[in-house]
Amino acid sequence: MTPTSPSLFTGYAAAWIIVFVWSGWLIVSRVAENSGLTIYDLAALRYGLAALVGVPLCYFYRDWQKLSLKQIAGLSFILGPIYILCVFAGFLFAPAAHGGIFMNGVLPLVGIVIGFALFGNRPSQRQTWGGVLIFVSALALGLDRSGAGTENAWVGDLLFMVGAVFFSFYVVLSERWQINAIQIIFCGTVVNAVIYLPIWALFLPSGLAEAPAGPLLLQAIYQGFVPNLMGLLFIAHASRRIGTVSTSSILAAVPGMGGLLGWMILGEALSGVSLVALGMLTVGLLIAVRSRRPKPWV
Repeated sequence: MTPTSPSLFTGYAAAWIIVFVWSGWLIVSRVAENSGLTIYDLAALRYGLAALVGVPLCYFYRDWQKLSLKQIAGLSFILGPIYILCVFAGFLFAPAAHGGIFMNGVLPLVGIVIGFALFGNRPSQRQTWGGVLIFVSALALGLDRSGAGTENAWVGDLLFMVGAVFFSFYVVLSERWQINAIQIIFCGTVVNAVIYLPIWALFLPSGLAEAPAGPLLLQAIYQGFVPNLMGLLFIAHASRRIGTVSTSSILAAVPGMGGLLGWMILGEALSGVSLVALGMLTVGLLIAVRSRRPKPWV
């Protein structure tokens, strides 16, 4: 297959689309507070609207039936409301750039720690060095309050880290159990919609009825369909066409792109220290993800 083949072109295009999709999600989630919607509404949109597509898919493609009850419960919990509510709450305190840094950016590091602690998977030398760079840069970014935008940004950073731990468990277990797209949609969307939506409708505060139509439509489309369903399909295509190593390497651009979009769209400036640390983080990501063939982050 030549470097100019259509398959390679569409693979690289799909991977870069995901970079913009995830970076855009950081911005959309950051401005959700101004839409009148609560974080509980955002979670309801995420699970409820995605389930409209997920239920027919899971009805016709029944790979989810191959999962054990323990696997369904584990994956559904990891991708469930605690995870996503921590992430949405993080955007109430911290800039969009910090979401990319303390979620996407530290995923390889947290995944290495979880893999070693639970399964004895020893990181390679390159993974270790990449993890050290990620840790140092994340620590510098967390301690640098000059460009954080709010004195309570550290609260958001901690919430993002909780989200990263949840998602890292998903990455480790999905690779270990060889989870496919339908199984992810079933556990991450359908099961959580069935559990969460009644609780949200009956007990949780909501601003859905008063939300302006424009912001509501933006959040509905982006939270409900773009990252979960569109992201899943594009990552699967990129992984098939250019491989998981190349896909994961391109996705290392998400934290930097999130910071750039946060500055351009929201006016969230990063200090000089943060910019240097962000560069170190990107280098650490590239080293860590290219040292083995990881399952792509979805």
